[in-house]
Amino acid sequence: MRPHERLNVWKKSIDLSVSIYNVTECFPKREWYGLAQQLRRASVSVSSNIAEGSARSSKKEFLHFLAIAQGSASEIATQILIAKRLGYVSSEEYRSFYADSDEIGRMISGLRKTIISSNE
Repeated sequence: MRPHERLNVWKKSIDLSVSIYNVTECFPKREWYGLAQQLRRASVSVSSNIAEGSARSSKKEFLHFLAIAQGSASEIATQILIAKRLGYVSSEEYRSFYADSDEIGRMISGLRKTIISSNE
């Protein structure tokens, strides 16, 4: 098992990506290369950056990749709000995706704090 596969935040981000892929299948065709693609990229970026960072040789690099992952989680929150306002996702779906992206962001923040404090 690779180091990132033990991280709950990585597992949760994979689940979110799968859910985002599923919901964006129902977006209008005109959004397949727009908002749907942006949501997919942001969701994949979260888990990918966690994995890449954990494979790096230094804590500094890991922290850098976690910061990128955290930014991508924030992108999801913004993009899912846009999708809701455009009527592509229901209010319930919006709340669920927003809560998941927020939780992932908080989990990444906690992981970053743990890594930083282990340096001291």
